[in-house]
Amino acid sequence: MNPENHQTTTTHSKVISHVFFTGTAKQGSAGPPLGLVDIGVSDIAYIFRVSLPGMAKNQDKIKCEIQREGRVCIQGVVPEIAIPSDSGCLYRMQVQQLTPPGPFSITFNLPGQVDPRLFSPKFRPDGIFEVVVVKLGVRIPTS
Repeated sequence: MNPENHQTTTTHSKVISHVFFTGTAKQGSAGPPLGLVDIGVSDIAYIFRVSLPGMAKNQDKIKCEIQREGRVCIQGVVPEIAIPSDSGCLYRMQVQQLTPPGPFSITFNLPGQVDPRLFSPKFRPDGIFEVVVVKLGVRIPTS
């Protein structure tokens, strides 16, 4: 066995990827980021939206804890993705520009105190985790 041929076969198993962007794709990042947070304020509540791409199918693996002082902690696990093909093969990602698999934690503070019993979570199909939580001491109008 020629040592040069052996070296060629080991380097052959590595995946080398070149990705080029044009147009609006060039302005953004390579993949959707995990953990971007937007916070909105109304007279009675706060709304926050957290980017959790790829987690919609794994909603049961997301834990959201909201504390009275307005501290929010979201924890979960990004699953390892195996992509099935029509031929029955499973593909495991070698080049990964999206969030890698494993546990994550996102912690942030809302602008004020909240009633942690009064919140409404919703996982949107676009990978956004959206939660409305009522401000502490606010009377909710009944209609």
